[in-house]
Amino acid sequence: MDIVTSIANVQGLTALGVCLIFGMGAFGTAIGFGILGGKFLEGCARQPELGGMLMGRMFLVAGLLDAVAMIGIGFALFFVFANPFVGAVTSAAATAAGAK
Repeated sequence: MDIVTSIANVQGLTALGVCLIFGMGAFGTAIGFGILGGKFLEGCARQPELGGMLMGRMFLVAGLLDAVAMIGIGFALFFVFANPFVGAVTSAAATAAGAK
């Protein structure tokens, strides 16, 4: 297999991995926000006088929940723009060409 095909395979599989990271991050965040909002409404329905305190804590947890998704997006963008796997394939091909 030549170097161009190997790099194309690595980039294609990296694109699939990035899609999985984006999709799972969005899916997990959506599930988390659904559960968080539901529990907030249940808490406010049970004790309406604690609504302000519960809302503040809900926004704190929502920020932390978004931070996890943003970290995943950061990793995915790293794999798109500075793919470390392409360098590994290139160096392996150079080593194999030097051995011949």
